Amino acid sequence: MPEQQIGTVTHYFGGPSVAVVKIEAGELAVGDTVRFVGHTTDFAETVTSMEVEHGKIERAKVGDEVAVQVVGRVRRHDRVMKVD
Repeated sequence: MPEQQIGTVTHYFGGPSVAVVKIEAGELAVGDTVRFVGHTTDFAETVTSMEVEHGKIERAKVGDEVAVQVVGRVRRHDRVMKVD
């Protein structure tokens, strides 16, 4: 499965298990599969919802910072890879 880096984690909120991702290349949409990769992070999941400033969105583009629900713990500077 080819992967493309589309962004980087800028924040992580442990209570609700949410990662804030800065989109740096391409687009991210609900239903896409992403992989979080870092020194101690490596897991993939399907994006089930995204929010910008507490409002739900379906698609994010370059320059957006989106909140994504995650199943595992991520850390600042983890890479976000889109899995095709």
